[in-house]
Amino acid sequence: MLERIHLAIVVQVDKLGSLTAAADHLCLTQSALSHSVKKLEQQLGTAIWLREGRSLRLTQAGHYLLQVARRVLPQLELAETRFTQYAEGERGSLRIGMECHPCYQWLLKIVSPYLAAWPDVDVDVKQKFQFGGIGALFGYEIDLLVTPDPLHKPGLRFEPVFDYEQVLVAARGHPLAGAAYVRPEQLTTEVLITYPVAIDRLDIYTQFLMPAGITPRRHKTIETTDIMLQMVASERGVAALPRWLAQEYADRMPVLPLRLGRRGIAKQIFLGAREADFEIDYLAAFVELAQRPQPPAKARSRPKRRSAIGAAAPR
Repeated sequence: MLERIHLAIVVQVDKLGSLTAAADHLCLTQSALSHSVKKLEQQLGTAIWLREGRSLRLTQAGHYLLQVARRVLPQLELAETRFTQYAEGERGSLRIGMECHPCYQWLLKIVSPYLAAWPDVDVDVKQKFQFGGIGALFGYEIDLLVTPDPLHKPGLRFEPVFDYEQVLVAARGHPLAGAAYVRPEQLTTEVLITYPVAIDRLDIYTQFLMPAGITPRRHKTIETTDIMLQMVASERGVAALPRWLAQEYADRMPVLPLRLGRRGIAKQIFLGAREADFEIDYLAAFVELAQRPQPPAKARSRPKRRSAIGAAAPR
């Protein structure tokens, strides 16, 4: 009774707003599309849309069919992709979603040996700062989610891969540089630089500033880690980053990590996937590789400063 084309029609009409636009997108004539919808409504015994002037409004049954279509179509598309890969001798693909932007550099260290060990598996990374990872897992848009904030729901499984500390990064000449730790009230006069993520998902707000009822003088967002820390090094603000990433930059830039509060902010990174997909050998292998201790990054030596007569200046 229900066919794939029916699901595709419902999704495209909802997305594009009209039967005509949906028909063009699906390479159908409008009469063929209308006939398919009418026949489906007769078979189901209920209307899918109600006409209001020149627009269409989904009925209750139509809304339910739209939700079914949004769940089923991605699974069918994924199945077709997988079977094509099998037919061409490939093992499959691993689509990774990122909810932790600083973790991209960590991910690169995992992907390189993984690709060498699994040459018949393709890897794709979806990196969005406000990535809806849980919905993407349920919607079969991704296979693995990298996140510091797992949301445990039936059908999903999250595995911890490493611990880290969230810290404040300041220039070496900043007044806070000599402090054993930073107190929330000390940021009331600071420009706080973060990635463009909602405040309710930033640990420095939810676990440090908000509990103390504190806001920084100004909040500025920057997408790129390098530019963010160039701003910090120029004493145009302070930033919140994982200690391991801050330390990598501190080895080559005049910045340093500072503990947030007396006890610090302890965090974990998790890899999440659909429960059933942990049975896929190449997905399980990626998680196992990610859980292995990673060698520390090699420190990059900073060039020695020279005095006017060419001798090394005292450090």
